[in-house]
Amino acid sequence: MSPDAPAFPRPLQGIVPPMVTPLLEADTLDPVGLERLVEHILAGGVHGLFILGTVGEAPALSHRARHDLVERVCAQVHRRVPVLVGLIDTSVIEALNLARQAAAAGADGLVLTAPYYYPASQADLLAYLRCVVPQLPLPVLLYNIPDRPAPVFDVETVKAASDMPNIVGLKDSSANMIYFRQLQSAMEDQPDFSLLMGPEMLLAEAVLLGAHGGVSGGANLLPRLYVDLYEAAHRRDIAQAQALHKTVMKLKATLFNVSRERSGFLRALKCALSCLGICSDFVAEPFRRFDEPNRQRVQQYLTELGITKNGLTRTT
Repeated sequence: MSPDAPAFPRPLQGIVPPMVTPLLEADTLDPVGLERLVEHILAGGVHGLFILGTVGEAPALSHRARHDLVERVCAQVHRRVPVLVGLIDTSVIEALNLARQAAAAGADGLVLTAPYYYPASQADLLAYLRCVVPQLPLPVLLYNIPDRPAPVFDVETVKAASDMPNIVGLKDSSANMIYFRQLQSAMEDQPDFSLLMGPEMLLAEAVLLGAHGGVSGGANLLPRLYVDLYEAAHRRDIAQAQALHKTVMKLKATLFNVSRERSGFLRALKCALSCLGICSDFVAEPFRRFDEPNRQRVQQYLTELGITKNGLTRTT
């Protein structure tokens, strides 16, 4: 990080979209689409940008492509908002290499998953954090992704890990509000420890209950919608939050539900961005972009919902 870089916000608050990775073909970035996508997201007033997460298809990309993406995004964002870089890897060495390169490129923070593939106990996880985190050059958010082959950080583990100066928050994609509320209760004495909600269907509820914000995949497409929802919930405007939450749920039931496959959300999101002329819809292998019938359904929903490159043209 350069000496003139702004301090990492404590706590990090607001909407931090997990950006998709625009690709032209297998492991080849779509540089023009990437530039358009970054500007599209930032124009929505977001509070940060998270690259190389699950929606960013990080585990499917080569380390070369990941490093290329970090360089391009950090140079383009140029400190306008904090850039967070995901460390999702089975190799500690490769994760550390990416972390150092991210810091040199001008990133502001890192998002660290539990090590996956090999099963790990909570004691293993805490030992892993105590080994790896001191070697990381930037502030770190932990990342729970329980529907992937990685263990969840238990509340007690998060509490113990929060004593490490470099760990500044957690993004939770468990969709388990009991766990999330237990986490909030455990961290009450550390108000600068950021707790961010992953599933966007729970964004309004989580923020109304004190969450610091959300990492909402749909904000790739409609960043202003999710920013407005966060701000309404943050100021406790229940009526506005309910209206915007209804739109989020409508998106989930229609556009993002074109395919019932596990990869359906990502494929629909990339297809929608392609239909709007923002970036390519190529999906990292082994998955494939939507076929023509599904692409037509995506286009139909975009029209019916009033979604354009400039946002929503009407309230759904």
